[in-house]
Amino acid sequence: MKRRVAILISGRGSNMAALIDAVKSDADFPAEIALVVANIADAPGLVIARQAGVETLVIASKPFGKDRAGFEAKLQAELHTAKIDLICLGGFMRLFTAEFVQNWHGRMLNIHPSLLPSFPGLDPHGQALQAGVKLSGATVHFVTAETDAGPIVMQGAVCVMDDDTPDTLAARVLGIEHHIYPQALRLVASGQIRLDGDVCRTSALVCADGMLVSPDAS
Repeated sequence: MKRRVAILISGRGSNMAALIDAVKSDADFPAEIALVVANIADAPGLVIARQAGVETLVIASKPFGKDRAGFEAKLQAELHTAKIDLICLGGFMRLFTAEFVQNWHGRMLNIHPSLLPSFPGLDPHGQALQAGVKLSGATVHFVTAETDAGPIVMQGAVCVMDDDTPDTLAARVLGIEHHIYPQALRLVASGQIRLDGDVCRTSALVCADGMLVSPDAS
């Protein structure tokens, strides 16, 4: 039976669109996108989801103010009604309480545009450029109470160019995000990922034998 997935968004939902496209293009994908939830009524991603035939829901967070528990109670009720198995965050700009995160332990994924644990939080591309790293990328991880610190499911890397700006690096990393998020969801939904404490183990051999080196001086 396919796992029922809810994607939570606050904006354009480009990763949401990548997930929807991947699921729709593969009849054997082990998950279905059952619901897209936005906490902002005019989030552009809602239009994309509706055009793709996905059920959408708005739970405006502004009326709840700082009452995170109240917002989460409403969200949890809707997720329960929709029989959701897994959550994917796609640019969802609201923090969760520890209680909500614990309730979805091992069932809620997020993607961050850096090679965690490096450069968590805001402006990861600016952080990467300031540090002078030669490789950057994106990380799909399980959500925990600590921001951008959950067990890592999958990562993808890109080279950092000398003339990169935060915007040019972000655009290149976004391509990696769209590539690895559906793959990570496939692994989780098919039961090929297990949590071993704070580390993800996979029963699938998904790592290539090659190396990614930058700069290439060969």
